[in-house]
Amino acid sequence: MIKKFIITGMLCLVATSINAQKRTLSLNLQPKEDTTVSPIVKEKVEEYAAKINGIIQEEKTQMETELKFLQEKNLDKAEFDKQKAQIADNYSQKIDTRIEALGFDLDQVIQKQVRYSLLNSDVTSNEELKEKLLKKFQAKKSFDPYFSYGVMTLTNDKADNDLDKNLGYANNLEFGLKFNYQFGRTSPWGLISGLGFSWRTVRTDNNMIFAKQNGDVFLTKYEGSIDKAKLRTGYLMIPLGFQYNFSKLKNAGMDVQYRPYSDGFKVGANIYGGIKMSTNNIVKTDSQNFRDRSNYQVNPFVYGAQFTVSYNNMSLFVKKDLSNFFKDSYFENDKALVFGFSLGW
Repeated sequence: MIKKFIITGMLCLVATSINAQKRTLSLNLQPKEDTTVSPIVKEKVEEYAAKINGIIQEEKTQMETELKFLQEKNLDKAEFDKQKAQIADNYSQKIDTRIEALGFDLDQVIQKQVRYSLLNSDVTSNEELKEKLLKKFQAKKSFDPYFSYGVMTLTNDKADNDLDKNLGYANNLEFGLKFNYQFGRTSPWGLISGLGFSWRTVRTDNNMIFAKQNGDVFLTKYEGSIDKAKLRTGYLMIPLGFQYNFSKLKNAGMDVQYRPYSDGFKVGANIYGGIKMSTNNIVKTDSQNFRDRSNYQVNPFVYGAQFTVSYNNMSLFVKKDLSNFFKDSYFENDKALVFGFSLGW
């Protein structure tokens, strides 16, 4: 019974397509990758539909002839309806018998369609199918965009300096491309790297602003109202590390297993290094506004380590600089510590 429903549905789809083409007298030649039905399956179903249509037309012609003879008998309505129903039932059984005799292998057609839906290609042998599966479910190698935002603080193991005492809200905004390289189709381990652009912003409180004199950088108190006071530094960043994926192995068929490297729960650890692109001291007060892109003794190179916990494309991370935020003895030993989230990695 289920097979009959499936066959009926497939025949209806084919018949609808044929009728539509007859009405419009046009063809829609889509590339194979845009179709949802295997060409082989479509050909077999159309062939089967044509044979069924021929059987139905033959039996219908014979049934109409028999009904015409029945009408000539001038039977009363009750008897006529009874014999008419019997004739229709007889021809229905004949049609079913003839269709069954065609030997349409539905299981084989369904198997071909499943293969086509999986690989978007008709395959003729198990060897070819396995080759397609191995190619489709190979180890992941990709560049994926990411965006991250984190709250930043400065830590040190010495007595608080002027910046520590007057540090306001600080943050780290970053975006770029992450390179993912899975070590094998079933391996939970992979290499992570990439290229990112990072903007680190340090804000000051207590009406303090960054200033400099004769090359020295320091904090000074502004006598007035400050709307904005921040030091923003941009870095070009490169991470390098490893990721472990806890996803279970999946079976693609034909003894081909794979691990969805980008999905599920993952943990990663990496080191990173960066080179400074620019520094911008931005101050907005009640009497003046200025931006100064000159040297504020921010470290031209940074390096550190990061730990990341991810689920699908969402991540939480903590990163810690091992290099000082400022170079030489300026705000000595302050190092950035960032807690944040990331999308796309």
